[in-house]
Amino acid sequence: MARKKRIQEVSAMPEQKPKEPVLYQDVFQETTHKQLAEITKKVEGKGKNILYAIAAVVVLVILVSLFFAWNRRSNSAAQTALGKAIETSNAPVTTQPLPPTYTGKAFKTEKERAEAAAAEFDAVATQYGGAVGEKAKYLAATTRISTDRPGAEQTLETLSKSGGEVGSLSKFALAQAKEGDGKLDEAIALYQELAGASDSVVSKDTVNFALASIFEKQGKKAEAINAYYNLAKKASELKDSDGKAVPLSQTAREAKEKLQSLDPAKAAEIKEEIPALPS
Repeated sequence: MARKKRIQEVSAMPEQKPKEPVLYQDVFQETTHKQLAEITKKVEGKGKNILYAIAAVVVLVILVSLFFAWNRRSNSAAQTALGKAIETSNAPVTTQPLPPTYTGKAFKTEKERAEAAAAEFDAVATQYGGAVGEKAKYLAATTRISTDRPGAEQTLETLSKSGGEVGSLSKFALAQAKEGDGKLDEAIALYQELAGASDSVVSKDTVNFALASIFEKQGKKAEAINAYYNLAKKASELKDSDGKAVPLSQTAREAKEKLQSLDPAKAAEIKEEIPALPS
């Protein structure tokens, strides 16, 4: 989750069908796995799906999905509390009657849901603190992007300086918000910090595609061509453990397509080796 012109606002969200209650073992994996599976084809590092201006709920799912893999460190009670807050952030928004068998939360507007989820994330941060608290603060901020943008950005800026996974994710979310605000130079600076980091949980391809996209918006054609080329070229040279060619990721393929439209001759320099079929 090509990207729907990442800076394009979504005017209306379709009413959502209620979801069955979730049992939590790994809270991020349990609450985001289905959404991530549906969105990954469009989103994974993809320029067109990751920038801020997609509806806040979609952005939240993307950002949460980036770090569910390292969430297992949390204790069980905190994990469950955080999972319930995430469940609230993904509760159905509808004005229609719900099935009698549905026992979860539901909201009439996106704003009501965001406010309720943010309050739950705040409570988790206050009660548990530590690593879980930092994650809850991050999720509260990304949830508030649609209801309290200045406050959310201030929180993300503070968290972005904390280092570690939450720091990287907060910096990425802040860069998206800055881009949505039209503050492209500030967004570039944040993306470049992420691109140069050795421990960021955010994919380098995702970050580099975002940078190339901004250069393109700014009319910096040479910089955009160079960024798209470097991304696609590196991906085209990847090998697996057996030394065989690895198929281009969706992000790399889109970068190559962008390069083709900007500089066909440069795109022709990238020789994509066709991966061998399994015997």
